[in-house]
Amino acid sequence: MPATWKGSSVTSTTSDRVRRVDIPRVVATLRQALPPSAAPVALHEPRLAGNEWRYAKECLDTGWVSSAGAFVERFEKMLAEFTGARRAVAVNNGTAALHICLLAAGVRPGDEVIVPALTFIATANAVAYCGATPHFADSEMATLGMDPRKLEEYLRDIAEVKAGTCFNRRTGARIAAVMPMHTFGHPVDLDALNEVCQRFSLPMVEDAAESLGSYYKGKHTGNVGRLSALSFNGNKTVTTGGGGAVLTNDEELGRMVKHVTTTARVPHKWAFLHDQVGYNYRLPNINAALGCAQMEQLPGFLRSKRALSERYQRLFADVSGVRVVTEQAHSRSNYWLNNILLDAECADQRDALLQATNESGLMTRPAWTLMHRLPMFRECPRMDLSTAEDIEARLVSIPSSAVLGEGC
Repeated sequence: MPATWKGSSVTSTTSDRVRRVDIPRVVATLRQALPPSAAPVALHEPRLAGNEWRYAKECLDTGWVSSAGAFVERFEKMLAEFTGARRAVAVNNGTAALHICLLAAGVRPGDEVIVPALTFIATANAVAYCGATPHFADSEMATLGMDPRKLEEYLRDIAEVKAGTCFNRRTGARIAAVMPMHTFGHPVDLDALNEVCQRFSLPMVEDAAESLGSYYKGKHTGNVGRLSALSFNGNKTVTTGGGGAVLTNDEELGRMVKHVTTTARVPHKWAFLHDQVGYNYRLPNINAALGCAQMEQLPGFLRSKRALSERYQRLFADVSGVRVVTEQAHSRSNYWLNNILLDAECADQRDALLQATNESGLMTRPAWTLMHRLPMFRECPRMDLSTAEDIEARLVSIPSSAVLGEGC
């Protein structure tokens, strides 16, 4: 039987009554934290206040709008320099980046990949694209990401390492990789997870889609796993409209990723030669132009988002029944999305809070539906997911655009 684990939770009780959330006060506190606005406040929208127009116009004027052009290589160089990774390969979206990361890590049809149940759908979809099966792991309350201690206990129960390869004793399938996700920009406990991966001969791939600008013990996320994936969707800290990137510190893997994402075409002046099955995943130059302009502004975005989070933390400190999710002492979060967590006994008020805030013109959202609840992944293997289920029931994402923190 799988190992069991009592999910941790943050509770607040009184001796004579159950504490409830004062929903009108939460709405008023959000309004107090945000700049005055008559229009609805989005959850996260792009800030296009730099060289976006000029760089995009350069692409249009020169005709370099597709998958070749100077801005693509410039964007990759900026990403590598900012994150400290040796190689960055720009692709057309974050899901493509995850897919290629898994293929490059050796994931094949019939394998299993351990991923968090609390994640965006792209994490699990990328595993399925490889013909593999997502195997769902629980989260920890502190980081909202994969729980390394619980994962180790679980693997001791179900996994067997033979000749340097990890197998699931129950299904017989090879467990090919572990793919933690840095949830809402909060780094997972990478050291502890890496130790578990080494103990069970499992390569780590980081889903860093939400964590550009986040650091774990002084090192940018995406530098512990063999490969990692970034996303530049319209709602991310930096956007290219649609786009993603693969990061790696393995030069050979970096060359392979660039080759495969460029349809595996062998360079030639005129012939169309391809030496393996490849993917048309390269980022267009016009999107990379937006990315270059956004990267120039990234330090300012991060300052504004941190200021907004700190303002939320101050104002919600005295609001009963909720707390703001904050970074861990060893990490520095980009606070991509700020979140409040209802006290355990207030979980039944989550939907009422979502309704009240959205009706007030403040866009809020719940956590993603857990992957094992979705019909296509319902039969996938999983450990006890009590903490992820607890987080799902109580978490609410609140407005987090960088512009909202300007002037805080």
